[in-house]
Amino acid sequence: MTLIHLIRHGTHDLVSRRLCGRAPGVGLGEAGRRQAEALARALTNPSRVVTSPVERARQTAAVIAAAHARPLEEETALNEIDFGAWTGRDFAELDPLPEWRRWNARRDQARPPDGETMLEVQIRLSRWLESLATTDVGPVAAVSHADVIKSVVALTLGLSLQAHDRFEVSPGSVTTVSATPEGLTLLRLNEVPHV
Repeated sequence: MTLIHLIRHGTHDLVSRRLCGRAPGVGLGEAGRRQAEALARALTNPSRVVTSPVERARQTAAVIAAAHARPLEEETALNEIDFGAWTGRDFAELDPLPEWRRWNARRDQARPPDGETMLEVQIRLSRWLESLATTDVGPVAAVSHADVIKSVVALTLGLSLQAHDRFEVSPGSVTTVSATPEGLTLLRLNEVPHV
């Protein structure tokens, strides 16, 4: 069994205004740095610290890795959803678009223009989780993004991806699953350490 702490990166200054996606140059804000420090204190001796390649995730993971004297590993399976043509656009620009409304209404079916579907995200994550299920390496701290983590929760609970808006994955939160060859078990959801 492998314990996996799925950590949403700390907050950034554009979190409620812009769909940052994989856009470069979006780092943690001051509150996000405090969240990363709180996460580092809350986690107990992770054997590995693995991160999405996106800057804000890397910054969060770097704080955790330094606090636990672990190397920082990059894992593309943890990458943010590819939002394609929507990447970097303000939510105010996206709100009137029928495609955006469909994406938010039907995550189980919709695709961002030139982007990837939630199912594609879930498939890449499930392959990575399966690779961890056969190892017993101790707790893994894996820093990623809200919808990516939501896809794992849906997979673990046998829910449709349409259920993505029925639970929250806050910035700086920890969602924990155990992975075995028999499958995944959800142990914690959206726990936010005290900053």
